Amino acid sequence: MSIQNIRLEVMQFLEKKIDTFVDDYLIPVEKIWQPTDLLPDSQSENFFEEVKEIQEIAKDLPYDFWVALVGDTITEEALPTYESWLLNVEGVNPEDRTNGWNKWIRQWTGEENRHGDVLNKYLYLSGRVNMREVEMTTQHLINDGFDIGTSNDPYKNFVYTSFQELATYVSHNRVAQIARKYGDKKLHKMCNLIAGDEMRHHLAYSQFITEIFKVDPSEMMLAFQHMMKHKIIMPAHFLRESGQKISTAFEQFSDSAQRIGVYTAVDYVDIMQKLIDKWEIDKISGLTGEAEKARDYLMKLPARMTRVSERLVIPEAGHIFKWVEPALAR
Repeated sequence: MSIQNIRLEVMQFLEKKIDTFVDDYLIPVEKIWQPTDLLPDSQSENFFEEVKEIQEIAKDLPYDFWVALVGDTITEEALPTYESWLLNVEGVNPEDRTNGWNKWIRQWTGEENRHGDVLNKYLYLSGRVNMREVEMTTQHLINDGFDIGTSNDPYKNFVYTSFQELATYVSHNRVAQIARKYGDKKLHKMCNLIAGDEMRHHLAYSQFITEIFKVDPSEMMLAFQHMMKHKIIMPAHFLRESGQKISTAFEQFSDSAQRIGVYTAVDYVDIMQKLIDKWEIDKISGLTGEAEKARDYLMKLPARMTRVSERLVIPEAGHIFKWVEPALAR
């Protein structure tokens, strides 16, 4: 039997548990928070006062903070790209609404959609960013699409989502902490709730990997090694400003995120180690010789990556993005 057919069988096996996954890791629409719960009520007499309060607090938040928040918002708003990518994974039948994986992806997408929605509205109300530039970058990101090196392989895709969801948890959680430090209670609560969603989603996708390791350990190990060896390409990697070529803004965005402490090279290594520990890579048995070598590679990789991250030098002066008004850059 081909590797592709085995993966399809494993996906069909896991599909039988999809209702359990949905119940354990997703929240019904009527119970989960919605963007309007966190934003000024436009029907309230106090609406303009609340907006003014947001704008007053926003003036004190540093430039790199706004770059990081805008980048997070844009990558959240590029959700159509991620949904279409997941719908092409082996074992997902987008034309069959009874397909369990189809159900999972649609409901996961519904939860994720709220993130870009609420952050976009906050940016608009803050008065700190050039919304047209933000909107053009978002449209470019969706238009350009992205290739993260997973093709339609469910094993590689679930490694990616396990990693990426934990990375977005870190980023949103750090933004929440900085917002609280500057007295922005609304943004703190908003990003804290988004971070909670991302953690639940991470727990779900990492559980899918745990289940796959039980039934196809060698191929799962090789897929994990592949993703770590080639590195996780974050959606933000494909950011570009208006008038620029694809993938030209990521390095400057990453510098801002590292300077402000929202997401760093150390975090990348930490997430890798957390996944190795979570899946108990050192204890997996029944591996082929090739998979054993992959395991050895994975166990040594965090230490190697740590040495690399320690040599990184982040420039003190940052690129001035079109997203954030130049007059407010300093």
